[in-house]
Amino acid sequence: MERVHSRVVVHGVVQGVFFRDTCRRTALGHDVAGWVRNLPDGTVEAAFEGAEDAVAAMVDWAHHGPDGASVTRVELRREPPEGLEGFEIRT
Repeated sequence: MERVHSRVVVHGVVQGVFFRDTCRRTALGHDVAGWVRNLPDGTVEAAFEGAEDAVAAMVDWAHHGPDGASVTRVELRREPPEGLEGFEIRT
């Protein structure tokens, strides 16, 4: 399996709506490694690494997030794989 790595910054109402926890659970369900964290400006940043279709599914998920989120924009960067394992919520 060829691994890919994508990083997103999600804008909108994305803090205080269980975005990080739902992202972690969704990523683990797709067998995607990485991390997610809140940023001081009110956005959420996440890194997704795994099979191309699974990472694409997580990027698609980031465009709407969990119930209660209101995503207005997603910045996407493709980066070289880092060999990430597991999925963590960073503070």
